[in-house]
Amino acid sequence: MRNNNQMFNYNTLVSVAASLAGLLFGLDIGLISGALPFITSEWSISIHQQEWIVSTMMLGATLGSISNNWLSARLGRKRSLLWGGIIFAIGTLGCTFASNINVMLFFRVVQGFSIGIASFAAPLYLSEMSDKEVRGRRIATYQLMVTVGILVAFLSDTWFAQTGNWRMMFAVLLVPTVILILSVYFMPRSPRWLASRGYMQEAQKVLLSLRIDERAASSEFQEIVASLKVKQSGFALFKANKNFRRSVGLGLVLQFMQQFTGMNILMYYAPKIFEMAGFTSNMEQMFGTVLVGVAFVAATFIAIGMADSWGRKPALKIGFTVMGVGMFCLGLLLKFVLAGEAPVYFSYLAVLTSIVCICGYAMSAAPMVWVLCSEVQPLKGRDFGIACSTTMNWISNMVLGATFLTLLNGIGTAQTFWLYAVCNILFVAVTIFFVPETKGVTLESIEANLMSGKKLRDIGIPHDSEQPVPLKSHHAHS
Repeated sequence: MRNNNQMFNYNTLVSVAASLAGLLFGLDIGLISGALPFITSEWSISIHQQEWIVSTMMLGATLGSISNNWLSARLGRKRSLLWGGIIFAIGTLGCTFASNINVMLFFRVVQGFSIGIASFAAPLYLSEMSDKEVRGRRIATYQLMVTVGILVAFLSDTWFAQTGNWRMMFAVLLVPTVILILSVYFMPRSPRWLASRGYMQEAQKVLLSLRIDERAASSEFQEIVASLKVKQSGFALFKANKNFRRSVGLGLVLQFMQQFTGMNILMYYAPKIFEMAGFTSNMEQMFGTVLVGVAFVAATFIAIGMADSWGRKPALKIGFTVMGVGMFCLGLLLKFVLAGEAPVYFSYLAVLTSIVCICGYAMSAAPMVWVLCSEVQPLKGRDFGIACSTTMNWISNMVLGATFLTLLNGIGTAQTFWLYAVCNILFVAVTIFFVPETKGVTLESIEANLMSGKKLRDIGIPHDSEQPVPLKSHHAHS
């Protein structure tokens, strides 16, 4: 008899350890909004240099994402995460002791490279390790850790803002980085990656250690074996198979949509936005930023609860609608505040609207896009497909971070937010007509539907599985 409590704890450990990569991601996003005003003051840098301090991290993440197709396929998801943590520690040390803007930009690229690796490997690892009934919740836990990281960074920034010590804002990242490296070292490798590399016995052991039902583990393993019968893999499969090209295209569109909601500008430039809303002191701006972080964490718990019960598609439709309306209202409020024509409460309404926008994002596009992108790619093309979609995420993120201040100065504050509002409304239509519902369906069933040519929005319909073949009972040890 297998100890169910032990297995539950083992699954939870895997989920939390992999999600620590999300914590680093969130910490890095959050800290720069607090550090940037002090770096700007100390080094007297221009608007464009400020944008590059924000966006060079995304440049590095793009390079890390591009390299993932090779790294994850050959090293595996676990070792990719391990190296991502080590590289992040190097980048963080470089930023902490940077002597000028050029050194800072270089090590921001290094930090970004590691984030690009982790943002690819962590959701992929979680999707391949999780049972179909809790897969969405597990990957949403990764997003929860991102939001917790953002909140912790905002709190840390607020504390160090009292003295203007932006170097310590970077230095505190080393603590969770070391915890991530140590945690990942003891995690097992993905059974799907093991099977794709020919390590069938070890793949069986890992599956049996993760699943309470041995028959379910047996059935899942047989589906994995069947999915490996596809002859081509990676880019060769992309060239040869139009159905795989469809799933790659869907992943690219989903990540583009996630970024062009405009929500990350509320993270990167939160103090700037609150300054426009009429809050002039650093402490007022940082307090508003902390409120945004608290809302982000709270709303992500909603996403975790609904990912496997309500589903991915309803969350996206509601989230994009909330963000579209919220962005329009935020632009309108800032227009009146900046014109000096608004009562004082408009400033507080702007903060409240920002929080509503963040809640809409945290319960929808933030976790659900990562969930879907890790689910819709076939096993033989999963590394390539997710590398493409993750690269799109960081390219879009970089464009967003590098153009926000320029857009404000070019087309105006209200028009900038209205532009994002229009994007969100368009994304509702894309979700309705193209995005599948994948809750409660095995990765192999989704793959079978995709490869049979079903419409993208129908690939999440359950597919009949083969009868399970009993496996010899083993336990994997981390």
